[in-house]
Amino acid sequence: AVIEAARNVAGVARAGSEEFDHEKGEKRFEPVVYHLKEWVQGNQKVNRSVADDKGGTMRLGAYDAVLNPGSKVADVYGTTTIDERHRHRYEVDIQYRDALEKAGLCFSGMSPDGRLPEIVEWKDHPWFIGVQFHPELKSKPFDPHPLFKDFVRAAKEVSRLV
Repeated sequence: AVIEAARNVAGVARAGSEEFDHEKGEKRFEPVVYHLKEWVQGNQKVNRSVADDKGGTMRLGAYDAVLNPGSKVADVYGTTTIDERHRHRYEVDIQYRDALEKAGLCFSGMSPDGRLPEIVEWKDHPWFIGVQFHPELKSKPFDPHPLFKDFVRAAKEVSRLV
């Protein structure tokens, strides 16, 4: 979603993911999404390299995120601090934040240090929320994740308008 927003709304014509370039071994894209090389886990800084064993380069486990007060996700969760489970090695490059926000994308959830985007949303869309984490990992058959419940609620609401 972020790559499409960068290309088609923010005017970053060659926006792409560093992952796509690694597959071909060439630089074809401007890496709006890049291979995550550094993050904080607990009180420790984690450093990884693209050359490291791929199994050891992932950001795995539960991490905190800080939500913007008044954002859709803050309303969904009913709080401004959450923890969610991650399993990824690519991340949205924060250097594109200003351009993407001018285009209408809101970075509504960030890592506590403000360096890693966790959640984006379109303010003027009935329900467009994109997350870096995996909400399905915290869902249960009779206790679905708050994002899934709210997505269904919003879909029902929008279907009444059609």
